[in-house]
Amino acid sequence: MKNIFFLLCIAVVFISCNSNNKNTEQTNNKDVKETMVASIINSPLLGSFVGPFGDNKITLLITKVLGDSIEGRSVVGGNDRPFSGLAKNSNGIYSIVAKEPGDDKYDGMFTISFEEKNPNAITGNWTPYKEDSHGGAKDFSLTRNIFKYLVDVGQYPQASKRLLKEEDVNNLMKEDLQVMRNEIFARHGYCFKKKDLREQFEDKDWYIPNTVDVKNDLTGIEKTNIALIKKFEKYAEEYGDDFGR
Repeated sequence: MKNIFFLLCIAVVFISCNSNNKNTEQTNNKDVKETMVASIINSPLLGSFVGPFGDNKITLLITKVLGDSIEGRSVVGGNDRPFSGLAKNSNGIYSIVAKEPGDDKYDGMFTISFEEKNPNAITGNWTPYKEDSHGGAKDFSLTRNIFKYLVDVGQYPQASKRLLKEEDVNNLMKEDLQVMRNEIFARHGYCFKKKDLREQFEDKDWYIPNTVDVKNDLTGIEKTNIALIKKFEKYAEEYGDDFGR
């Protein structure tokens, strides 16, 4: 009986210890997760920064910060590329080195400087992996700016606000119709591949390149209007002044 009682006591102690270890492990895991969340939410580095980048306009998005690791993406020149790297803080100044994957001919490395006392601006340099890529290395100074979908901007905001009628488009020149149609994409932050199209919008304060795919963002009104505008663009090309232009 004494032996049985002794064995039972050992089992109870073992189960108790094992349970305590699990509880401690769960608590530690919870603390780690909470620390990770706090790091991601509270980092001053997080955000979207916009400004000139050579002949183009760039949006640099820092989307995740965990400890000294960062992740994000750059949208410029019709490309949307991810990057990742490390951030070091010395006396309130962050120094960031972040690299794009390298599987695209235009990829490169960002070196970024960020002051805690001035959280709305970053400066830096981008160096391509290939020397002749995208016109070579570029310096930049960017300002914090968040993309917002706005329907009241541009020359032809009605193309995003309501269904167009034929009388809205049948007396416009082909060039005007192209602006009307491309403004719809620009309002959604579409980063145009063609340089001449980018140049139409990159000097506009409201335009922030944010993506290279807006198919799922277009509204039903916009999709219908795009089809109508394209039809009249074709008419304008085929018939010119004979079509009432």
